[in-house]
Amino acid sequence: MEFIPLERIEQLEEIKAAKGFNVIFKHNTTCPISKGVRRRFEQEADSLSDVQSVYFLDLLAYRDISDAVAEQFNVEHQSPQLLLIQDGECTYNEALYDISAASTADAIQNN
Repeated sequence: MEFIPLERIEQLEEIKAAKGFNVIFKHNTTCPISKGVRRRFEQEADSLSDVQSVYFLDLLAYRDISDAVAEQFNVEHQSPQLLLIQDGECTYNEALYDISAASTADAIQNN
């Protein structure tokens, strides 16, 4: 699995056009909760063998992209937040301490 910084609005079109599963992980780089959740997710991410890429979005540096994610994938903005994108559609999202690789894996199995 590849970890990719989400820093260009055009990447959203690439994510929407991709086949299979991709993850967008939105986080606040100054928030201790967000840092801890991201660190735990990264440690567990190897269990997500069906995920092609994980895109990390720094909400503070790229608020315009965060707003576009909420609009294009029809989700309410939260932080930290994980979106599972399957064939261009958000099929699952979690926020705060509910984010985990295990719950993401379960969502993949149920799709």
